[in-house]
Amino acid sequence: MLVLLPPSEGKTAPRSGAPVDLTSLSHPDLDDARRRVGDALAKVSRQRNAMEALDVGASLADEVARNTTVWDNPADASSRVYTGVLYDAAGMAGWDDALLARSADRVRVVSALWGAVSPADRIPAYRLSMGTTLGRLGGLAAFWRPRLTPELDALADGGLVVDCRSASYVAAYRPDAPWVSVKVMRELDGKRAVVSHMAKHTRGLLAAHLVRSDAAPETASDLADAAAGMIGDALVDVALATKSKGPDELTLVIAG
Repeated sequence: MLVLLPPSEGKTAPRSGAPVDLTSLSHPDLDDARRRVGDALAKVSRQRNAMEALDVGASLADEVARNTTVWDNPADASSRVYTGVLYDAAGMAGWDDALLARSADRVRVVSALWGAVSPADRIPAYRLSMGTTLGRLGGLAAFWRPRLTPELDALADGGLVVDCRSASYVAAYRPDAPWVSVKVMRELDGKRAVVSHMAKHTRGLLAAHLVRSDAAPETASDLADAAAGMIGDALVDVALATKSKGPDELTLVIAG
C-alpha cells in the first residue's frame, strides 16, 4: 500500500538545524530535478514580480523571501514542517520513530519542490504550489510527471495506492496500479455535501489510521473495511464506487 498526500500550504519553518541534504532524501534519482526546481524557485523569488509569479498574496511576502535562501535554511522532518489541517489531524508532528519508519514505506507527500518525500525526510519550509509555472522549467506538474512516474510506480510495486491529493497534484502523477481516490462528504439533515476543511481533516485521520495499522490493505475492498474501523469515531458511513476509468472512489461520510 502507498498513501499519497498533498503538501500543506501552511508550513512551520524550523528554527535551527542543518540545511537540506538532497542525498539523504527518498528517491535520490530525483536529486537533479530537485536542484533545478530549487534554484529556479530561489531565482524567481528574488524578482520584483515574485508574488505574481508564485500566485500568492502580499501577506506571504516573508515566505517568498525565505525561498531565496532555500538551500541554506534549517531543515526538519517533513512530518513537522507540513502543519496544515490534514497533518494536524494525522498528528504527524508527534509520530515516534517507529511510525516514521513505517511511513517511509507507506506514505509519500507529492511536492512541487521535492517531487516526493516521506514524512521522515528532512526539508526546509518553502512556498511553491504544483499549479505554478516556474521560469524556464514551465508548469511544474508537467515537469514532475515523467520523473515521478517511474519512482512512485516502483515504490507502489503494483500494490494499492490510496490517493488523498488535490487535483493539481494528481496531475503530476497518475498511478499505474490499483488506485483509490478518497472523497469526503458531510451529512446534515439527510443531505450530503463536500466541505473542504473537513475533507482535509478526515483524510488526515485516515492516513494516520492506515499507517498505524499492522495490516496494510491490498485491495479497494480492504481499504473500505479498514476505513470502516473509524465509524463511530470520525465517520458515519463508508462507500466504495468502482470506476471504469481512473481511480476507484472511496467516500467517507462524516456527521454534520
